[in-house]
Amino acid sequence: MRYLMNKWNLKRWQDVLVILFVFSITGSTSVVIGRPFLAFVGITKEQMDPMLYYPLFVVLSFLFYQVFLVTYGWLFGQFSFFWTMEKKMLKRFGIKI
Repeated sequence: MRYLMNKWNLKRWQDVLVILFVFSITGSTSVVIGRPFLAFVGITKEQMDPMLYYPLFVVLSFLFYQVFLVTYGWLFGQFSFFWTMEKKMLKRFGIKI
């Protein structure tokens, strides 16, 4: 816990728990929302070659992850932490904000 507090420059251990919780629900939500969204737009595993479907699903889940990470961070009072994390993550992918 101390390691994460130092790494993320946090004062309270409760903030670490909130941040870990936000990361966990963000990942779960992005995957759970991705498949129904693809089905909603008419793309299913049965209709599409798996070599195309799964990369599309991963990219879509990644996009949802970015949106949910900042949204959940805001809802749980950690917007500035997650906005900074978001910018770092996108920068690694070559996207500048």
